[in-house]
Amino acid sequence: MKKTMKLLAIETATECCSAALLSDDTVLSVSEVAPRRHNELILTMCEKILAQGQVKLSQLDAIAFGRGPGAFTGVRLAASVTQGIALAHELPVIPVSTLAALAQAVSYSNQATQVFPCIDARMQEVYCGLYELDENNVMQLVGEEHVINPSSINIVVSKDCFGVGSGWKAYAEILSKKLTLNISYDENALPQAEFVARLAKYYFENGQCVTAAQALPVYIRNNVAEKSKTKTIL
Repeated sequence: MKKTMKLLAIETATECCSAALLSDDTVLSVSEVAPRRHNELILTMCEKILAQGQVKLSQLDAIAFGRGPGAFTGVRLAASVTQGIALAHELPVIPVSTLAALAQAVSYSNQATQVFPCIDARMQEVYCGLYELDENNVMQLVGEEHVINPSSINIVVSKDCFGVGSGWKAYAEILSKKLTLNISYDENALPQAEFVARLAKYYFENGQCVTAAQALPVYIRNNVAEKSKTKTIL
């Protein structure tokens, strides 16, 4: 009999705090919009869904986390909690892009095949990237993820592209103009651990795991320094 895969996922990169337990294709999740309270909530959330699923940490095959981009404190929290659990229970870790999780959620809810997730990064910038659905129904990044002033975005999307994320709430008019199409979008959607878990299952099955020590947050902004305000997405 095939062993049931069990995976815990954590997502705290935005104002939404969430945890999910995946058992094969079934996902249990808990989520709350709670700015500045993630540190209080995330471990309790993990305990709650593990109890609900009647799974012990020692029974997990891996742990996944939303590795960013997102709020520095939130992304760092997810990485540190994940590292702690992974080290204590000798689990492999699966980092998952916060933008990819947003894009994957849209493929479920809207059957979108191309998605432009965009998260408000403050400082008149957004975290963004273009994603397309592959033959395995997994959203794959086209090019790179960026932190950029929305007025500097210059990419071509299809008429069926779907926008998602808090960046659309703040910059919908600018984004629609820069994408050259007035595409549909969901400005209220937030990254969820459920879709971190669903992507993590695919990554795990394809050997895309790291050790606890390699479970590092991705900030993007740190890597681009002052270039981010003038660069253009090509």
